Amino acid sequence: MTVPPVPGVHPAWLPPEAFRAAGSRRVLVLTASLEDLGGEAPAATVRAEVAEACERHGGSVVAPGEPFDLVLALSSADALPPEAQAVREPEIGAEGFVLARLDGVTVVLAENPAGLLYGWFEVVRLGEAAFGEARPARTHRPALRRRMLDHWDNIDVHPVMGQVERGYSGGSIFWRDGAARGDLARVRAYARLLAATGVNAVAINNVNVHATEAHLLTDRLGEVAAIAAELRPYGIRVHLSVNFASPIVLGGLDSADPLDEGVREWWARTTAHVYETIPDFGGYVVKADSEGQPGPFAYGRDHADGANMLADALAPHGGVVFWRAFVYNHRQDWRDRSTDRARAAHDHFAPLDGRFRDNAIVQVKYGPMDFQTREPISPVIAAMPGTRLAVELQVTQEYTGQQRHVCYLGPMWSEVLGFRFWGSGERTVADVAAGGGLTAVSNVGDDPYWTGHPLAQANLYAFGRLAWAPDLDPAAILDEWIGLTFPGGTGLVRNTLHEMMDGSWETYERYTAPLGVGFMVRPGHHYGPDVDGYEYTPWGTYHFADRDGVGVDRTRATGTGYTGQYPAPWSEVYESLAECPDELLLFFHHVPYEHVLQSGSTVVQHIYDTHFAGAEEAAGMRVAWEKLAGSVDAALYARVKERLDEQVRCAEEWRDQVNTYFLRKSGVPDAHGRPIH
Repeated sequence: MTVPPVPGVHPAWLPPEAFRAAGSRRVLVLTASLEDLGGEAPAATVRAEVAEACERHGGSVVAPGEPFDLVLALSSADALPPEAQAVREPEIGAEGFVLARLDGVTVVLAENPAGLLYGWFEVVRLGEAAFGEARPARTHRPALRRRMLDHWDNIDVHPVMGQVERGYSGGSIFWRDGAARGDLARVRAYARLLAATGVNAVAINNVNVHATEAHLLTDRLGEVAAIAAELRPYGIRVHLSVNFASPIVLGGLDSADPLDEGVREWWARTTAHVYETIPDFGGYVVKADSEGQPGPFAYGRDHADGANMLADALAPHGGVVFWRAFVYNHRQDWRDRSTDRARAAHDHFAPLDGRFRDNAIVQVKYGPMDFQTREPISPVIAAMPGTRLAVELQVTQEYTGQQRHVCYLGPMWSEVLGFRFWGSGERTVADVAAGGGLTAVSNVGDDPYWTGHPLAQANLYAFGRLAWAPDLDPAAILDEWIGLTFPGGTGLVRNTLHEMMDGSWETYERYTAPLGVGFMVRPGHHYGPDVDGYEYTPWGTYHFADRDGVGVDRTRATGTGYTGQYPAPWSEVYESLAECPDELLLFFHHVPYEHVLQSGSTVVQHIYDTHFAGAEEAAGMRVAWEKLAGSVDAALYARVKERLDEQVRCAEEWRDQVNTYFLRKSGVPDAHGRPIH
């Protein structure tokens, strides 16, 4: 079983050249028999991957007793060579592996096939460095148990959202013409890319479950099974977004009440059938009582009641339910400043802590609003110590340039995962989420470059690497991605991509919504500037700019009280106008335009300065990329150049609209006399 190149599709970070170092060696693979493991198990995948690499690059797969340079072995395999015996650990873990280089031999040892697969890709990632100097034995284990990508893909093309909601990379890789694709070779190639980063779960349909997609749970389950078969060889379990009202929609019942015995029995029977069809099925993803989706509120029940019903149906089979905490009033009266969308998830879920089953995972967006370029970390993550939590990120760039702009999100996610709610030395967000997991909305579609913008592949790669090891340096992750994606690339390629991408998140922040205020985007599609676009709508995403100032008062003293949802010390830091970090000031406080920031600049001058700087930096990215003409593939060069042209145009539009808006509101001119319209 190998994955041949998919014609016309970019290989991303697994081009054939990336396998040269490992594939040019003598490799010994020791596993149980394929009959014991199953022909499609990850151990069989490792064997096939090694054979393919060696055939391509001149190495060989050797038999026991023959000389070898690399050994990949399960600890339970017969006749482990001395090098593998020397690195045996008592508890490597279900997905872990030991990597060492001893006496001129590189060793990967794992307890289970999934760990062996991850160990193989670690050797590929290291390249020649895996066969250089001696390496002491080091055990690698994922920090987070579940590392999942959620696809917001629709079977039917939605009249507003299209086939992929918030998709900026073409159509779905799973669905086409109202059904699962007949040729799923690209799904297997996708699974391979994900496994190389450490991802182990995928939800294959939109959390907004429409009529057709609801049937994936029952009469169209065979299509899910076909997709699961392509993901399974790479250790990835399939999950399904389900409609909470499925007993009515699919089962003909007159209720979906989670405490109704007939409803519970329907879910138990239906779930048992799912596992009969897909024995390694991962579980359900649910968006309930949110933005019009049905949920337990209709029956006077709460989120714990709803989640526990599904958890009970999944428990006998080892499955989990991811219950999203994205619940808020989306029909808010903009005149009412006491209703604060940022408060909503905490208000709904914190009182339920301790009531969720062990296999019910509350999935919390990293910020309290909606994947903005800059948000404080959601206080829900700190408020539910008795509940398994998963932290949700957004790889698809809905609010960060929609894969038309270079915006490497690794540094943002690193900040999120390393945030310590209770102060220095205390647990991080990643620690809190260890038992639940890290999830993200995927940015993949059927575009030849997977992510539309070739450089947006780095975000997909970084998600998997940070889900495995949240303490990795995002600049080092980017360097890995560059080295794999552009093998043999010159120092000019590497240096230029770092120049463009290392600070691209901050560049995007500079020319869009300032100081953490958020949104200011075109309603509906969310691309491009519209400062007042959501200001008088029901969505609760306001900035409250007037002639005197801007920002949302979320203090306990005079505002919505949101700051009180945080534990100390952050509850006090955010409450204090003097201590609140500049980058979040307008999220927590309404201030005059000439309020002086900690940086020494006034708010309005900061807005002018950053928007001019951000647009200049975007133009600088384009100039930098132009240096690579002739140094990278011509088609890839042209695609990136076209996207950079659009980024420069859009950054200038952001600069001009935002600066003009605040000049007209405040009446305060730019101190440097630059042109503002």
